[in-house]
Amino acid sequence: MHLPTGKVRDVFSYEVEECRGVLRVYSDGSIVRSSQPSFAVPVHDDGSVLWKDVLFDPQHDLQLRLYKPASPSAKLPIFYYIHGGGFCIGSRTWPNCQNYCFRLASELQAVVISPDYRLAPENRLPAAIEDGYKAVKWLQAQALAENPDTWLTEVADFGRVFISGDSAGGNIAHHLAVQLGSLELAPVGVRGYVLLAPFFGGTVRTKSEAEGPKDAFLNLELIDSPSLEPVDLLPILVVAGGSDLLKDRAEDYAKRLKQWGKKIEYVEFEGQQHGFFTIFPTSEAANKLMLIIKRFVIENSN
Repeated sequence: MHLPTGKVRDVFSYEVEECRGVLRVYSDGSIVRSSQPSFAVPVHDDGSVLWKDVLFDPQHDLQLRLYKPASPSAKLPIFYYIHGGGFCIGSRTWPNCQNYCFRLASELQAVVISPDYRLAPENRLPAAIEDGYKAVKWLQAQALAENPDTWLTEVADFGRVFISGDSAGGNIAHHLAVQLGSLELAPVGVRGYVLLAPFFGGTVRTKSEAEGPKDAFLNLELIDSPSLEPVDLLPILVVAGGSDLLKDRAEDYAKRLKQWGKKIEYVEFEGQQHGFFTIFPTSEAANKLMLIIKRFVIENSN
């Protein structure tokens, strides 16, 4: 259970919001969080991928989880995976997140970095975006350090970095694509971004939002910007499920960037719901997506 500092829940308060059984907000402003993940699945750790946790933001006690293949044959690209959860729930420690990172590290043959970030409603946006930025700046500090963490630096190629995010994490990855400049991160070289079912919203309902099934994993109960035309953007891969109520916004995002001459690729998986790649990680669609991500990394590594 978690309550904001100095806050004692009123005995007469009542629940006004609930999310996935792990977050409850009450009428007096108190917040209760469960320590249990909303995905009760086993962790598949077969020893082929090594991992450890690192503190990257002492001020907010934020950690990231590092993964690497146990027997790399050469220097490896670095692949950020920023978890989803509507900016309100989720963690690098949740088993669905950990299992996907195991697979990314193994199949991409990459160092995977999965950072936590401050969650709402205790921490309002842009706190999560700021934390994503800090997680990338941590990598730059490692690249420049006189005494870096050799667990990372012995295998990582700091010149081949890719930043991905799932749902809310995809939104964070988008903001990093807009904010980060290559000079700002030197000697770290970001080569591209992967937005997996990115969580974009708006004031007018899209067709997929209005018609989305209420019993889907993501439904409406759970959930004017400057133009990006003048912004220099690195290659971006956008992925959406055909039955995801956020699909229309992801597709529109990709179309607009393409119209403005950006290097953008949009891939839609027919019939797939929000988060299909972590909910059903061994499905045919998830396997196909992994191959697409791998191709994207290889094509943009040269």
